[in-house]
Amino acid sequence: MRILIATDGSEYSNAAVEECCNFIVIPEGAEIRVMSVFEEAYALAGEPVALSPEFYQELSDAAKDRAAGAARTASGLLQQKLGNVKLDVKEVVCNGPPEIEIVEMAKEWKADLIIVGSHGRGFWGRLLGSVSDAVVHHAPCSVLVVRHGPKQHTSR
Repeated sequence: MRILIATDGSEYSNAAVEECCNFIVIPEGAEIRVMSVFEEAYALAGEPVALSPEFYQELSDAAKDRAAGAARTASGLLQQKLGNVKLDVKEVVCNGPPEIEIVEMAKEWKADLIIVGSHGRGFWGRLLGSVSDAVVHHAPCSVLVVRHGPKQHTSR
């Protein structure tokens, strides 16, 4: 089984990794790719202040480092939660729009399952654009969207 876990380093992504380990039986020898995507900073034509190319390079480098750290953290959490299960876990850092990069990676790698977290922003978040929503609609395989938030229990 090939599982692609997409993370942005947020508490929602980490919850997705944990929840994945709690209710999916991951077979020994499964291949897992922990993916984090960053977008490079670029100058806008109408910026009132000219900034140096070095500034934009520093922003891009920082974004790439954050993405690599997010992948490393999720990978470590996965290994910690699964303990002695032998897995092939690799970290992947890509540059581009996250919803496109995740779907493309799933297609190229022939993933069986994509796991993403949901920020749970509701109607307005979906209206403005949601990575998990785009992945669900364009993925070549099954997608597990893990919603994270305060557990609401009803008592009667």
